[in-house]
Amino acid sequence: MNPGRAGSGGGARDGAHTVLSVLRGAEQWLQRRGVDAPRRSAELLLGKVLGVGRLQMYLAHDRPLDEAERAAMRQLVARRAAGEPVAYLLGSWAFRGLELEVSPAVLIPRPETEGLVDLALARAPRGARVLDLGTGSGAIALALAMERPDLRLVATDRSRNALTVAAGNVRRHGVGDRVELRAGDWWEAVAGEAPFDLVVGNPPYIDPQAPAGLAADVAAHEPPLALYTAPGDPASCYRAIAAGLAGGLAAGGSVVLETGVGASEPALRCLREQAFLVDVQLVPDAAGIDRYLLARRP
Repeated sequence: MNPGRAGSGGGARDGAHTVLSVLRGAEQWLQRRGVDAPRRSAELLLGKVLGVGRLQMYLAHDRPLDEAERAAMRQLVARRAAGEPVAYLLGSWAFRGLELEVSPAVLIPRPETEGLVDLALARAPRGARVLDLGTGSGAIALALAMERPDLRLVATDRSRNALTVAAGNVRRHGVGDRVELRAGDWWEAVAGEAPFDLVVGNPPYIDPQAPAGLAADVAAHEPPLALYTAPGDPASCYRAIAAGLAGGLAAGGSVVLETGVGASEPALRCLREQAFLVDVQLVPDAAGIDRYLLARRP
């Protein structure tokens, strides 16, 4: 592979490996290997190598790359062609305007989860105590904290590696006084505490025995602990969450959870089985897929 051989930049000497020629070469190489969005991948990876944004990169389109830069780009492009997600190669990803550290210890934040944050913000009373179950990178908790300074949050995860990533993101965005991270499986980390005004989360919902629709790069690289439910039981995590709501959700409080194909209806039943919850509903995302579970305690 040599993605730097395609084309040359307008103002550079003949044969130079310029920003533009390396971009074009990387895009073509990734496209031939069936990588999704090859141009965007090439832009993001070269931006990482050069330490610049997309606009600055194109403004310097005829800037030659030295051998160290070309070697770094070749390595990243090869890893991308092998299926490694761009976010892990970059080490960070954007979520609601926040740059978040990510690693293979956490799921890559996705646009659908931004919709969950919108629903949670609309249901959080002023000064609410919020519980984020299975926080991963901390994306949901951080978005809520940054957009609503009045909220106080506890974010939990059973993965110590995930909490290490989340802790870095909490420090990075300066919300350590309002976001507390704790280790534990679902309600374990907040046992015996006062109930919360809002409970949010994006729990695992993929049945490992029926992972239809799961992208190959996700299955190969993102953490199984954050992806998969108990075998044959796509509602297993929702059942565990629902079991703690009687003691963990305050009167007048709301639940906002993300779900997905294959799990949405079983997860909905888990909430409907809780007699103290009202307004239990399943709301579609922007693509029309049943995605968000909502409920309220009178």
